[in-house]
Amino acid sequence: MKRMEKAERIGKMLDELYPETPVPLDHSDPYTLLVAVMLSAQTTDKKVNEVTPALFSAASTPEEMAKLETADIQEIIREIGLAPTKAKNLRRMAEQIIDSGHGIIPEWEFLESLAGVGHKTASVVMAQAFDIPAFPVDTHIHRLAARWGLSNGSNVERTERDLKAVFPRETWNSRHLQIIFFGREYCPARNHDLTQCPICSWAATKKRIAEERRR
Repeated sequence: MKRMEKAERIGKMLDELYPETPVPLDHSDPYTLLVAVMLSAQTTDKKVNEVTPALFSAASTPEEMAKLETADIQEIIREIGLAPTKAKNLRRMAEQIIDSGHGIIPEWEFLESLAGVGHKTASVVMAQAFDIPAFPVDTHIHRLAARWGLSNGSNVERTERDLKAVFPRETWNSRHLQIIFFGREYCPARNHDLTQCPICSWAATKKRIAEERRR
């Protein structure tokens, strides 16, 4: 089966399983979404959603965040992985947004210039805050794309290019969330029997199934 054919069948399954794709990180505007996505690196969405109410109560705008000491930000997010680095980046990012004079805007170059913001984080904000087609690739998506034979899995940049090539542009913003939801519910990283998975069972190659059995 060719990649495009696989992608079409997978897309139909995901649309049936997840007709709605709510953003799993609690937020109220583009800025708070950006903060939440930054905090989510190497941390579960559940833990981020437990921490952000206190953070946003103290600082829900760049102006309020910039007024906080880095140590105070770190104390609020202390349960989050990499808290010291993230606290420093949050404060610096707030200062950069203030200095820009235009707030959060849907421009790749601007978003990726902010402290602690890489391409994946910028992609989430473009897709979910501004509804601009993007295909953020996290660990779930990178793993599943390789399992399903939609990408060779060499790196996340290649995975993003491959997925954009096989899924229609108008589906990208929902499709990346659907794949994340599917990975969490049906397709875990460890102790996963690909032959019993609703998608891996027919999309994965025999070689891939054998490789994962040996892990």
